[in-house]
Parts: sequence; structure tokens; C-alpha cells
Amino acid sequence: MLLVRSARAAALVAGALVLAACAATGSHDHGASAGPSEGGSTSDAGHGGGHSVSASPPPSPAPLREGERFVEVGVADELPGGVYTPSAPAGGTDDYRCFLADPGIAADSFVTGVQFLPGNPAVVHHSIVFRVEPDQVQSALAKDAEDAQPGWQCFGGPGIAASSSNAQAVSGLDAAPWLAGWAPGGRENRFSEDVGVPLAAGSRVVIQMHYNLRVAQGDAAADSTHVRLRVSSRADLVPMRTMLLPAPVELPCAPGQSGPLCERGSAVLDVTRRFGAGAQRQVGGLQLLCGGDPFAPRAGETQTCVRPIRAATTVRAAAGHMHLLGKSITIVANAGTARETTLLDIPVWDFDNQSAQPLTKPVTLEPGDTVTVTCTHDATLRDKLPALQDVPDRYVVWGEGTTDEMCLGILLVT
Repeated sequence: MLLVRSARAAALVAGALVLAACAATGSHDHGASAGPSEGGSTSDAGHGGGHSVSASPPPSPAPLREGERFVEVGVADELPGGVYTPSAPAGGTDDYRCFLADPGIAADSFVTGVQFLPGNPAVVHHSIVFRVEPDQVQSALAKDAEDAQPGWQCFGGPGIAASSSNAQAVSGLDAAPWLAGWAPGGRENRFSEDVGVPLAAGSRVVIQMHYNLRVAQGDAAADSTHVRLRVSSRADLVPMRTMLLPAPVELPCAPGQSGPLCERGSAVLDVTRRFGAGAQRQVGGLQLLCGGDPFAPRAGETQTCVRPIRAATTVRAAAGHMHLLGKSITIVANAGTARETTLLDIPVWDFDNQSAQPLTKPVTLEPGDTVTVTCTHDATLRDKLPALQDVPDRYVVWGEGTTDEMCLGILLVT
């Protein structure tokens, strides 16, 4: 376990989690379509293996509104044949790849909706689009140039140097640089008419792709995913941001399950082997962020994390992200007080439906309030789901792979 012996180090470790989600859920593996929505198209077909398998074309987008235009960017627009063929490093089955794209934003604008167009549903596990501020573009170009393959390998997030506006590590969780994310069940998403995510002139975007190659490899895995952005020139929109609420995952093997990876230390080393030292830092950093002990974490199927609200915040929508062992997830404001308010309650987790849920009425939170995310996972599902039948039993910690787990709450706030 990584030694972390100071508050500053704790903040740095927590900062690594800013981009570590699948999901806006989002996540890994972090990505569901997120944003207070005015309606959307029918969900993409999916299945318990964690991949959309429908070969039908995506539904047509809803009509443009005043001031909007469509901007479409793809992961392989500049590659021969317009496709990228993923391959998993380190003998794994997951390829995390970041692709830098230029949406051609010539004037300060807002993103008011997103539609993900997965090119190869058999292998696309999730996708997240991140903003790249104008003062980060050179750093992003350098990352792209360092890797001989298209784009660059990016476990967790893009790994681009933070801009001055996002320099505080823990604060970054309260204003993650997400534009949107997609996972099975994600739909075309139009934000409410009065809100948008700011996109400054000269900004670019990073499309993070998580490819799971358990179903297809080689030419059969070739992908041409695109993202269709609604970009608005209106100046009167209310800026919207994404707040990430991660919690630890410390799920022991169930009774009757056994094997070398049922020992926690071995399981953490396995995640580190597959995804690098950043994976180990995330496991320890989550304990520090959520008041646990990185040296002696509390194991159990249910984990939680309480986060303070630092500034007046209005919650517009909420989403959750877990993987195939997920059982339930809740997000509660001011838990245990007279002002307790449930923001999200999914009693039966469905991996194939991770879309954000608009609140019936926006909830305003003040400094000193709290939000609590609670996830329950079920290790016995490993013996029941076909997608996990050939996966060794293991103590499960936070990890980006389909066979690892997450606990992530996502709030869309203004």
C-alpha cells in the first residue's frame, strides 16, 4: 500500500480520483449520459456482459433549439480508414485510450447536449468526454505526441496538467472537467433550456474510450466511435458542472469462493499490474478521502463516503456508476438530519441503464451541508453472471476493468 503521511499528500491522492471515474456514469469506467434532460431517445440495447450489442443505427437527435448547432468529433477521424483497433496492454482485456479532438470552438460557448455514437458496441464499454481548456492544449498535444500509437494510454483520466482554475485536488472532485459520459443505457441527452457546460474559445476535447476485449479482438474490435455535441452561442445560460462522489470498494470473496486473489494484498497487486501505480494510489486515496484507514480498510459489501458542500449548490440531476457486481446505490443530502433528502435511489442496480435522472425539483444545498453516497455490491454475482464465469474469485477493490468494481455518485449541479 502506498504510504501517505501528510494532508497535502492526501489531497494529491484524492486529486487522482478526479478523472478516475468510468461514469457519469458515468465511469471507469467511469460514464453515463449525464445532465438534466428535456427528454431523450430510446436507450441503446444492452446486456449483462457490460456491452451494448444492438447493431441498429442510433436514433436521430432531437431538433436543434435557438442558438444551437451540432459539432461531431470522432476517435479515429484522422486515422486510415477512420477506425482504431484497440489492443489490451499487460496481458489484460481492457484498453483505455484517450483521443484529442478539436471541435473548432472559435467563441466562448456552452455545450447543451451530447449524443454518443458507439462505433463497435461489442467492445465499447464506456466513454467520457473531457474539456481541455485553452491553456491545457499544449500539454494535451504533448501527451498525444509521446505515444507512438493513436492517442495515448490513459487509465483513469487523460493525465493532462491541470489549469490554474482546477489546481486544488479535492476541489476538482466538485468541478470535474467532464462534458458528458456514456455507458450502456446512455441516451441522447439535451440539457434543460436554461443551462449549459461552458466551453471556452480554443478549447479542445478528449474522448476517453474504455474497450473491453473479452468478446472481440483484432479486426473484429475495430472502432469508429463519434460524439455529437450540441454547442450553443447563447450567453444567458447558467453554467453547469459535474460533482463526483466516489467511495471505496472493499468487497471480500463470498463464502465458498477461494483462490490466491481472495487475499486483499494480492488483489491490489493484481489491479496495479493491470493498470499501473495509479490504480494502487486510487485504492488508498479513497480511504483517505472518505475517512477510512488505507492500512486497515473496513471490508464489507456496503461502503459509503460523506462529502461536505463548500459553496451554495443546486442539484439538477443525479446518476450512479458501478460494474457487474453492483447491487444498489443511493445519494442522500444531509443524511440523518431533519433536512435529509434523497437525490438518487437505485435499489436494484442495472448496469445496462446508467442514465442520469433529473430531479423532479432542483435541490439547493448550502455550505456545511453534506452528500453521502452508499453502494452495495454482491460477490455471489460472480458465480451467476455468464460474463464473469471464467474470472478467478477475488477480493474486489476500486478498479477500471469490467471485472473490477466502482462506487461513484455523480451530481449535475449549477
